[in-house]
Amino acid sequence: MNTDLKICNYIDTHHRESVIQLWKTVFGYEDAHNKPSLVIDKKLATKDDLLFVATHEDRVVGTIMAGYDGHRGWLYSVAVCPQHRLLCIGTLLIKHAEQALTNLGCLKINLQIVAENEAVTSFYRSLGYVVEQRISMGKRL
Repeated sequence: MNTDLKICNYIDTHHRESVIQLWKTVFGYEDAHNKPSLVIDKKLATKDDLLFVATHEDRVVGTIMAGYDGHRGWLYSVAVCPQHRLLCIGTLLIKHAEQALTNLGCLKINLQIVAENEAVTSFYRSLGYVVEQRISMGKRL
């Protein structure tokens, strides 16, 4: 499988509908601010080239969105098609985003996980991420 796997920058005209469907399948977002088309449009507006897709036989099978503010990097929207899980696609996407952030001078990467999602927490631990004693706060505008 991985020999045919490619990770590349997201191209709106080629990947948009597939990414929207993948995010709806994996995340099931219901909040308006998480609407996939809105998230993609806002990400593309940053022009930072930190939205990546994994493809297999020209089909989108995974995504990762990263961000960098000059101080910290962030990982968002890591998604792998359910039928392609356990094939190291998530790991390859994480490594790809980490390298892209490193190339920008990033020294620390953060991410957030829903507290009840123990499987994802274990996945990130296996990649060297640790739970930090922080309180994550948010405010919807």
